[in-house]
Amino acid sequence: MGKLSNSMWRLLGAQSTRNQSKSLGVIKDAEAHTDWAAELADDAFSGEAEKLDIAEKPADRAKFLALVREAADRAIDLRPFDVQLQGALRLLEGDIVEMATGEGKTLAGAIAAIGHVLQGHQVHVISVNDYLATRDAEWMKPLFDVFGIAVHAVSENSSREERRLAYAGDVTYGSVNEIGFDVLRDQLAQSESDLVSPKPDVAIIDEADSVLVDEALVPLVLAGSTEAEVPDAAIHDVVSRMKNKHYEVDAEGRNVTLTDEGAVFVEEELGGIDLYSEEHVGTTLVQVSIAMHAHYLLERDIHYIVRDGGVHLINASRGRVAQLQRWPDGVQAAVELKEGLTQTDSGEVIDTITVQALVGRYPKVCGMTGTALAAGEQFRQFYELRVSQIPPNTPNVRTDLPDRVYDTKANKVEAIVAYVKEIHETGQPVLIGTHDVAESEELAYFLDKAGVASVVLNAKNDAEEAKIIAEAGARGAVTVSTQMAGRGTDIRLGGSVDDEDAHDEVIELGGLCVVGTGRHDTERLDSQLRGRAGRQGDPGTSVFFSSLEDPVVTKNLAFKRDPVSPNEDGSMGSKGIDLIEQAQRIAEGVMLELHANTWRYNKLVNQQRDIIVDRRMQILTTDAALDELADLEPERYAQLTGEKATSTSEGDKSEGAETDAAETDAAETESPVVTRVPREVLAQAAREIVLFHLDRAWADHLAFVSDVRASIHLRSLGKESPLDEFHRLILAEFADLPGTALTKARETFREADITPDGVDLGSADLHRSTTTWTYMVHDNLFSSGGAKTLQGIIGIFR
Repeated sequence: MGKLSNSMWRLLGAQSTRNQSKSLGVIKDAEAHTDWAAELADDAFSGEAEKLDIAEKPADRAKFLALVREAADRAIDLRPFDVQLQGALRLLEGDIVEMATGEGKTLAGAIAAIGHVLQGHQVHVISVNDYLATRDAEWMKPLFDVFGIAVHAVSENSSREERRLAYAGDVTYGSVNEIGFDVLRDQLAQSESDLVSPKPDVAIIDEADSVLVDEALVPLVLAGSTEAEVPDAAIHDVVSRMKNKHYEVDAEGRNVTLTDEGAVFVEEELGGIDLYSEEHVGTTLVQVSIAMHAHYLLERDIHYIVRDGGVHLINASRGRVAQLQRWPDGVQAAVELKEGLTQTDSGEVIDTITVQALVGRYPKVCGMTGTALAAGEQFRQFYELRVSQIPPNTPNVRTDLPDRVYDTKANKVEAIVAYVKEIHETGQPVLIGTHDVAESEELAYFLDKAGVASVVLNAKNDAEEAKIIAEAGARGAVTVSTQMAGRGTDIRLGGSVDDEDAHDEVIELGGLCVVGTGRHDTERLDSQLRGRAGRQGDPGTSVFFSSLEDPVVTKNLAFKRDPVSPNEDGSMGSKGIDLIEQAQRIAEGVMLELHANTWRYNKLVNQQRDIIVDRRMQILTTDAALDELADLEPERYAQLTGEKATSTSEGDKSEGAETDAAETDAAETESPVVTRVPREVLAQAAREIVLFHLDRAWADHLAFVSDVRASIHLRSLGKESPLDEFHRLILAEFADLPGTALTKARETFREADITPDGVDLGSADLHRSTTTWTYMVHDNLFSSGGAKTLQGIIGIFR
């Protein structure tokens, strides 16, 4: 797979040499302007840049490159290599560029951001985490300052005013989560002044394959507090005492169900009830299912950690705590009960958007990553983006050793410890990439027993990441990290001290040695981990240790008889390597099918969300709400203002807008005289009323979509197309949404207390959530169908 993947992905749409000759020509022309740029005063760069038409004139692009090269040299003491300028030009053209780790993607992205701003655009530089976003914004700020470009960063610690200031700048750095959740939080705005996130324009995406592929289908979910059923102590106790025969977990580890024997066990333990009776099927059975999910699918130190008396989710692709995020549907409280912690509130979904839909909002998208070619088909199919491969400034001399595959996990761990100890004794620094917190701590324990001291970087101490990574390249360092592939940081040989002797000493020892404790589901992540060694022409070594008990094998291959190692140490030789590569190929096929399948389901929901967002923006930024309610409820409008409402057109009234004549007569005769309400106050009151019911209707619709989605696979049992049925059901439901929301808004407009101080929605028993939080759900509920079929057609090895 490793030998064929790049050529295969090129055939599927990646273009490694796309328009590169044009870019190289511009870079060569830029050399003629080097002296001109060098003679400019610092305060002259901005004015000279503004004169350039880099969108239309290649000659101006050449001058632009000369300007940014000189400015970077002065401002941040980095003189861009030709390959960095080449990358920046392809970013300006809207490509995903592949640049190897250590080749300076951060500077290339900043140069592209400057170019986009000079063309009149507002730019979001989207990173995989807050640390990188904040670091890069601060690092590149002096360069932006030279051109008079305002740059800011948003992080989870940013206040609302700080966010508003950041988005008002020319360039905003932020993690995909923070930018996405700001978009969702704007869906709670009650007036235009409450809006924080601006209209999307240009997105430059760092670690583009991680964001656009690995997390593309992760729903970013905003939730509000609500009362919900969670497993009580009795149910939790019964579930915790289940045996393997009482439940079944599917092949993907995403769903757990009761067996017949399990159902009998639960019914007897809960006092002889019937779980499937009308009394219990919608309550007790649901609670049992939630408890089983928490107990048998969610593992401590893999999916979450317990810290400071609370349950904290782990972002699986980044190895960090997912701050301020929770599980939905009572699962959070169930895990808290499982861990003996105080249960927190449950929530209902207020709004949701996938990363793919979030990125789709931007008219122009480009990005950079070290492993773009292997994701070329996904970029082409789902984003209509092409890949440009940028050559390294210095050839890669890293040695990638063949995989070492073992029959059991125990034999694999023993081999890893022996190998690391041998390398460590030479003084060569070692970086070990693990998959989760539990594995990192287990391996550190065995290393310590073997006399090898190590530093662990995982979700429990991710705040210390910068310090740990800074020393990972020092002589004798052994660093055990979870999800190193998703951290996006470089490791300097010799450690943090700017000491050439220390750097040269590690060079002499062979550079950084990267050890992978198992293959990922996609070769791209393996390549990202390997790429931590061998940056900028440095020497380095990489090797992966795998076993036939690794998840990538157990999820994707089945054996009639377990393969037997011919060797005493459990090593499987070339046969083991073939099995690992086949398992990974199947896993990659499954992931591609999952992405395509989920995208097909999400597409219609995203279109519906766009309709709601447009309607909401119309209400926020105009007096449309008051105009509509005044037209539909003229008596109430006249009562509040003393003016007679002017009806537009009887034929233009919304569906469901007819009012019962008796209600109208009653309103005319029974409505008390009230204090006149100024129009601007009444306009805001109408806005809040309509927004409340629109938001309520959308939340209800999302709940309906979730229910349909959870059971739609059953349609295939009746020979129906699940996708067609899904579309039919949610289209029919959505068609009723506008009329339902407007009918309820009219009722509230008639009955709520509206005074010169505004509307009191509480008097109408209408309450918004005062507490909100975010979910990031990694389960893919559309994994039925093609992907499961693909997993069913797995090789049987004798």
